[in-house]
Amino acid sequence: MNSRRILLLLALTTTALVFFALGAFRVRSGEALDRATYDAELDAIRAEVRSELGRGPHADAVPAGTSGRVAAEASGVSAASARARMVTEIKQELQDEMGLLPVRLLRERRLSFVELYSTDTLGKTNYGTAGYLGHGYFITVKHGVIALRSEDERAAPRKIVSVTIMYGGKETPAKIVDAGDADVEVHSGDWAIIRTRELDLPALRVDPAFSYDFAEPIFRLGNDYSKGIILSTGYVGQRTPSGLVTCLTDGHPGVSGGGVLDQRGDLVGIPIGRMQGDYRFSFILPLRAEMLRKVPAFETADPHAIVADPQ
Repeated sequence: MNSRRILLLLALTTTALVFFALGAFRVRSGEALDRATYDAELDAIRAEVRSELGRGPHADAVPAGTSGRVAAEASGVSAASARARMVTEIKQELQDEMGLLPVRLLRERRLSFVELYSTDTLGKTNYGTAGYLGHGYFITVKHGVIALRSEDERAAPRKIVSVTIMYGGKETPAKIVDAGDADVEVHSGDWAIIRTRELDLPALRVDPAFSYDFAEPIFRLGNDYSKGIILSTGYVGQRTPSGLVTCLTDGHPGVSGGGVLDQRGDLVGIPIGRMQGDYRFSFILPLRAEMLRKVPAFETADPHAIVADPQ
């Protein structure tokens, strides 16, 4: 009985294995047939492509991928350009908001200012600053080159006998070309134009229309304590009835006649004095077109402005 059951089980198992083997063989045969058919069709397409290429002017042409390398590089350049533009715009916004000026521009503007020295009949030497306007012309303060009325009536009268500027480490003589109507220091007419030979200095660009709005950031360059041109920063206060502007920038001796620059680096005024006993409370004389009436025409912030008559 057990032997019959074992024989029956073996027969069924053998039959199943035979049918499985036959099925696998048929599947493999079908796959082989399909692959052969696919390969034959692919060979036919390749042969047709070769035939078409052989008919044209580029018989030796080799198929190449269309990865678009040039387009990718252009896209990369465009993306880099966009990033650079965005960074520039952000920097400009920060500079405008915080009242900053690029260091490079400040260093360039520094080269436009020189130390000014004058000697009077009493043998005393006074020092100040002058800003270069081009063609040998400088702007400075009147009290730096012309002896004004002294507040001390007992003081001995004096007269300026020589005016020089420092250029290339040497004193260069200068002569007075024009001046305002001031008879005392810290006055709306306390300005002067002097001239030397034409020098290899960068000329300042001027803006007589600067508005001097409250809290506007400004930059002052001057010959502090006769120690060379030094930078100071501050903010606009308010206009005075006498036509001056108050500000909080260092008003050390020697800065008179220096330059007051706006955020574009344009010359908008000259420092002319300070509050007695307070070196931080300074007075600025805003630039006016009449101050440049004897200076040959030069570049201004407004390309249509005429601020000087050609000589």
